[in-house]
Amino acid sequence: MAPALEELSAAAARIRDGEIAKPVREIAPLSLRVHELAMKCTRQVHDLSVSQYPAMKDGAENLAHLAGACAQISLAATLCNLAIHHRTEILLYEDADSTPATSRDQLRRAGVEMQRAATTYRAVARGLSRRLASFSARAEDRQLIAAAQGPSPQKAPSTSPAPAARRRV
Repeated sequence: MAPALEELSAAAARIRDGEIAKPVREIAPLSLRVHELAMKCTRQVHDLSVSQYPAMKDGAENLAHLAGACAQISLAATLCNLAIHHRTEILLYEDADSTPATSRDQLRRAGVEMQRAATTYRAVARGLSRRLASFSARAEDRQLIAAAQGPSPQKAPSTSPAPAARRRV
């Protein structure tokens, strides 16, 4: 994910540095790619959440970090769409900003969000790689997963009194 996010962030910077004369044609491909990456990230977080990953050491915390990264990628995609919208407003409103300044700011913010998400992905991947490379860490994770899959504790019997039966008169 991190390399793809960096590539998309660089693409946003190239577009931002241009004239943005044809916003739909210039920004929409980037927006679509960022949206697709956001969907892929969300699918990945879902798949990890229903796997054994949350039972591993720091798995639940890492999952929360990845969910945050997904939100950042989704925000970046939305900012790309806003960049298109702000640049095309001149076609609809007489008093709209005729310069690409607002769109450039939206693209800058999108790039920042993608860089933050890339940093998160790198940190989580680095931690997971270290755990997978360590025999003792893998053994610990196997124990944590086994404990999480073990028999669930029995429910305690209900202590609330049963409702009293009504007498018919």
